[in-house]
Amino acid sequence: MTDIVIIGGGPAGISAALTAAQRGKTSVIITSAPEDSLLWKAEKIDNYPGLPGITGKDLIAVLTKHAEGVGVKFVRGKALSIIPMGNRFGVSVGMDFVDCGAVILATGVARGKAFPGEKEFLGAGVSYCATCDGMLYREKNIAVIGLSAEAPEEAEFLRSIGCNVEYFDGKRAKKYEIKGAERVESLTADGESYPVEGVFILRAGVAPDTLLPGLETDKGHIRADAEMATNIPGVFAAGDCIGAPYQVPKAAGEGNIAGISAARYVESRAGE
Repeated sequence: MTDIVIIGGGPAGISAALTAAQRGKTSVIITSAPEDSLLWKAEKIDNYPGLPGITGKDLIAVLTKHAEGVGVKFVRGKALSIIPMGNRFGVSVGMDFVDCGAVILATGVARGKAFPGEKEFLGAGVSYCATCDGMLYREKNIAVIGLSAEAPEEAEFLRSIGCNVEYFDGKRAKKYEIKGAERVESLTADGESYPVEGVFILRAGVAPDTLLPGLETDKGHIRADAEMATNIPGVFAAGDCIGAPYQVPKAAGEGNIAGISAARYVESRAGE
């Protein structure tokens, strides 16, 4: 079991991990491909102290190297769910499961709302993980909505195991609706209907309130207090996911506070 799982490998998440390490706590950062980060595309950042004019890509590289240097473990993947288990949490990452004492959400700004029918058919034909659920759809017609850097690779995996894949990306269609009765029966993309039994929605990450049902949000942002604590004990949040301004220094500062708070929480539950 690790002390703290941090979901998100940007400035907030890495700052939290560095702070946790200084307090003697182990942490795992779960993060998608860096190319999916909005920060990755930034051409010039001039307000991060000590690193004037750095690109977003280089800043992520510097922060990641720092964290790896103090023993922070990075797991490339997508967190699919957070399960409270008494005095600890379980975080599912694809087919894997990470056990921890506290969770820090540093998922960045939410990108886009759920598609019509997405939440209604989650687990009944809608999936966020090709590796987890792909074998259920062998020799069946499925749709893949690719919204992440790794989506084409995941679509090829689905084809390799025998799924009949209809692939959509941001250029092919803009509006989607998932329809069916008890299970998914079709996907409507820009007004055209495709008969499918499954829809894989491959975003860079899962919306926080989908990750952890019961998590309080406000207009798409996670609600957190001055200690970066959410309404769920042991779960903290920092960075763009809790609201504007969407700035790197602000995210790093909140990550520092979240790291302290999570470490204190783990210490308070020691021995339970």
